[in-house]
Amino acid sequence: MFGIKTTCYYAIITCLIITQAIPGFCVDEEPVIQAYRNLQTGQVVIREGDRPILQYNYLTIQPPLGYVESLLANNLRYARARSNYIHPLYGPDGEVMTKDWSKDHPHHRGIYWAWPEVDWHEQRGDLHALQRVIARPTGNIELQSGNEYAQVTAESRWMWEDSIPIVREVTTIRAHKAGEHGRYIDLTFQFEALSDEVSLARRGTNTYGGLNIRLSAIKDMQLIHYADAGDAGPWAWSDSVGIRYGGTKSVGLAVFEKVNNPDYPGDWIEYPELPWFQPAFPAKGTRYVLKKSEPLILQYRLWIRTGSKVSDAEYIRQWQIFNHNKNNTKE
Repeated sequence: MFGIKTTCYYAIITCLIITQAIPGFCVDEEPVIQAYRNLQTGQVVIREGDRPILQYNYLTIQPPLGYVESLLANNLRYARARSNYIHPLYGPDGEVMTKDWSKDHPHHRGIYWAWPEVDWHEQRGDLHALQRVIARPTGNIELQSGNEYAQVTAESRWMWEDSIPIVREVTTIRAHKAGEHGRYIDLTFQFEALSDEVSLARRGTNTYGGLNIRLSAIKDMQLIHYADAGDAGPWAWSDSVGIRYGGTKSVGLAVFEKVNNPDYPGDWIEYPELPWFQPAFPAKGTRYVLKKSEPLILQYRLWIRTGSKVSDAEYIRQWQIFNHNKNNTKE
């Protein structure tokens, strides 16, 4: 089990301050990409230099002041405190690419990994809509900063009725240094039943569930999906392009799945009016049973770059870069 650890961010800041008074006191340079705790909120922030990349809300967040009062009565039960999700996710020029605390779907929370049908002891909870089962932080978290990437590894427990732990989750978020083709953010999730078997399914086993992406408003939006059904290759990708909140240029946010994810490739589910999209898991008409000591591992890559839809050849190239790098979330 990993412990609570941070890779020298505050030590580096202290070092820089002391260096002003004692030249030569420190020899280490500040890492290019930093993962650190926000001193005011306690949430995890990843930055490259002075550019924010994302915030990982590991700790529980309460509804904003006045938010609950603004909701329709039938939405009140979904406005629950939540944790364990990414928001904001930022574009290349600081555009806010995700949305939290929407009035139409209060449970939507940026980029989050959750299922609407979580069955345990012949009962059903809804991790997606924060009903009966909810992810809570354990406090076991590691932060790494460096010149090529920054990484967060964090443990949560899925709590039944917010009291009984039924699943152990370990989430790893690795944000790479931006390059000529944009920025990659790799996501790895491990889910393991703690005792009795827990099953996961999409809504009605055929609509949404899995890696959920609630986007901020997009001007000139395009939602793009491709999955090769023939013998040419196992290519599959999802993309969203358009002018994001706070920006003036088109930005793409594409999603690639690891080819060894169970039920690869996931079905493409989209709700453009929100906007919201995902590669769904598990396969239609099925339930995935979590077992003790047999973790489910799901891996995805987010590709963020300035520009609109790229050629199929470029999507395939990006798919190959991700899927041929077997250690993208390991040392």
